[in-house]
Amino acid sequence: MGNGPASPEAAPWPALEYEEQVWTPSTTWGLRAADAGRLEEPYLAAVPPLIADAVPHPSAEAMESARRAEAELSRFDAELGDRIGAFAPILLRSEAASSSQIENLTASARAILNAELGVTGKRNALEIVANTRAMQAAIRLAESISAETILEMHAVLMAESTAHRPGQWRNEPVWTGTRSDSPVGAEYVAPRHGRVPELVDDVVSFLRAEAVPPLVAVAVSHAQFETIHPFSDGNGRTGRALAQAVLRHRGVTRNIAVPVSAGLLANVEGYHQALTEYRCGNVSPIVEAFAAASLRAIGNARQLVQQVQSIRDSWPQRLKVRRSSNAWRLLDVIVRRPVLTAAVAAEELGVQTPNIYPALRALGEAGILRKKDEYRSGPFWRSDEVLHAVDAFAERAGRRSA
Repeated sequence: MGNGPASPEAAPWPALEYEEQVWTPSTTWGLRAADAGRLEEPYLAAVPPLIADAVPHPSAEAMESARRAEAELSRFDAELGDRIGAFAPILLRSEAASSSQIENLTASARAILNAELGVTGKRNALEIVANTRAMQAAIRLAESISAETILEMHAVLMAESTAHRPGQWRNEPVWTGTRSDSPVGAEYVAPRHGRVPELVDDVVSFLRAEAVPPLVAVAVSHAQFETIHPFSDGNGRTGRALAQAVLRHRGVTRNIAVPVSAGLLANVEGYHQALTEYRCGNVSPIVEAFAAASLRAIGNARQLVQQVQSIRDSWPQRLKVRRSSNAWRLLDVIVRRPVLTAAVAAEELGVQTPNIYPALRALGEAGILRKKDEYRSGPFWRSDEVLHAVDAFAERAGRRSA
């Protein structure tokens, strides 16, 4: 066992060590043992340190950034006030979509909302909907974070994937690099699968250390989780869902999922470099990355909230029906769910489906909703204004900014 590459900056945090493993290509199936042995190649797999009792000491600048970001996250969470019900779903979807985009999974707001309603034509949109559900599970399970709740998040995320053991730790090597058929020469090889359960229990114990400031705990636990890479797929999305759970668990946020992944998306290269630095024993870059991402995300999310609120405020001037009409009651529903079917709209208001059509027609005549027949799914009603605002959020998130 030996040390990996040294970080250029010394830091009081244990760096990875490495252990030699042997890779046998799957193409050796059917060969004689002697022939197969000649194809075996050694490689180095990471041995992450146990961190349950370790205390990270980021630089003074990183600590100050983390404190400021914590305060701003809490302030934004609180300032939505009685608008939480309207905007929490939009922000949650935005976080899930941004986290998925880091993994190169992109889809329009319309495609994502169509997928929520059962349209199955766009694979990326379906995966983003699954990520939204994983985020919801993370927040629901935030009160008691454990290895079991992490497995549940992953099970929700990967429910439709039979190839990647949903809700189970991996039983094979995983790595990052240019080759998909071998870990030999990979940029990073995660620890052998037998180490995963102990390492996950250890990072969960670290999260319970109240002495570590909340955003530092979020950043360090996320970096450790990504270093462990406990699943054969879905590690990044599960890890960022876990980060939302930790923010809620530590009381930084209480009502919403601030789309921090949208902030990370603005500098994915820097995010990945910070993970590399963490593995070399330097915690400051990942703390700074999460702090900067939080502040970027808050600015972007505030703009989204303001745009959607302005759209919502304009609707009463356009809607010319009696006050008893269900159309008025649907306005707040449209903010939360800017794509609707008649059945969903009726369920939201607790009325029979036939009774919702006059309201939908009135909203269409007012230009608030637009009707579109979706293939094999019947008519959908959508607010193009809200969808455009959500897509604009995603476009801003993908733009590198100072």
